[in-house]
Amino acid sequence: MSSPVVVAEKHPVDQMLPFGRLAVLGLQHVLVMYAGCVAVPLIVGGALGLSTDVIAILVNADLFVAGVITIVQSLGVGKILGVRLPIVAGATFTALSPMILIGGTYGMPAVYGSMLAAGVFGILIAKPFSRIIHLFPPLVTGTVITVIGLSLIDAGAGLIAGNDESDPGYGNLSHLALAASIILLIVLINRFARGFLVSLAVLIGLVFGVVVAALMGLVDFSAVGDAGWFGLARPFYFGAPQFPVAAVISMCVVMLVIYVESTADMLAVAQLTDKELTANDIARGLAADGVSGLLAGTFNSFLDTAFAQNVGLVQVTRVRSRYVVTAAGVILVLLGLIPKLGEIIAAIPGPVIGGAALVMFATVTAVGIKSLRRVDFDGTNNLLIVAVAIGAGMVPVVAPAFYAKFPDELQIILGSSITTTVVIVFLLNLLFNHLKWRRD
Repeated sequence: MSSPVVVAEKHPVDQMLPFGRLAVLGLQHVLVMYAGCVAVPLIVGGALGLSTDVIAILVNADLFVAGVITIVQSLGVGKILGVRLPIVAGATFTALSPMILIGGTYGMPAVYGSMLAAGVFGILIAKPFSRIIHLFPPLVTGTVITVIGLSLIDAGAGLIAGNDESDPGYGNLSHLALAASIILLIVLINRFARGFLVSLAVLIGLVFGVVVAALMGLVDFSAVGDAGWFGLARPFYFGAPQFPVAAVISMCVVMLVIYVESTADMLAVAQLTDKELTANDIARGLAADGVSGLLAGTFNSFLDTAFAQNVGLVQVTRVRSRYVVTAAGVILVLLGLIPKLGEIIAAIPGPVIGGAALVMFATVTAVGIKSLRRVDFDGTNNLLIVAVAIGAGMVPVVAPAFYAKFPDELQIILGSSITTTVVIVFLLNLLFNHLKWRRD
């Protein structure tokens, strides 16, 4: 008698969910990251004085590229691309300052030329970068993730209260109450609900918020009718790409910082999903970020990284299937190709998105703190390393004009809380924990 065949159970990351659940959970991922994703083209376009029509083109391209890279990260492409984890890709805030400086100095063709160069650079160094993963222990990645979350809380608060303190409507009590009610609902669902309902807590909070906001007169779908059914910017919309040396170097530095940020997020998701990552897995994930540079430079989009708020969503919902994120990628591609769908999502008021985002951003910080629990602080200088890195990293958040008198090249690095934190915690970890030297 032959022995029965034992079929190994799939890891939760690789389990396929029913179509209905995939669609709903994928939409939840999109709603959580949408505001942060489109904020980058809105900020860059506003800072560089681009017209509304051109900014709309950038938004569509941004969503399209984010969707493609999200699908690549979750499904993978053979042995060359994609970490195969529930990783949602989106436009990184790390590139904001460099893009604005490059665009103001050299013009938009240089912005996208430097992205193309950074994409090639990223693909070339993805494998070597993954080989030095031992230089990114929980001390480094935990500190970086903590600051990513803390730095994003400012964006969440801005969505709720507004960004102009001189505006009479800033901090409107009804807006604050709306956001607070969404947060409270998310908390209550997590406390008292069970099963699948818990995984939809954020989506339920958003739907509740939209209904209440509509009753308050805050929802305006008028732009949906004017939007087209299909549209994607033609390649090299701003003309042939240009490659000024300073711009290329700056964007390649940004790519290095993106790699540290993405590595931290990939390790965090791997920890949350109990999935062991190899150096090759990380290399494939980083290479996908590099490909985002090629797509961004071609289709007038932006460099992508693993979105930290979606790492927080994995923690909150406990849904580990990577195919949920694939569904989110498909939705993002559709939003990028069908402007009408994008306008529907864009019509969700800031206080509604901000209420849910605040929970996600703070959850990212909590994930970072959880990683830091694995660090040995007794009899080491690790507490000092964390303190200095977080202190210096938060300066651009609490005092945006702090480095205003520095040269532009230094502002590119120091003006970003994430970049500053990455550089400092990495160098201090090398100094105290890797360089061999003797104290007399």
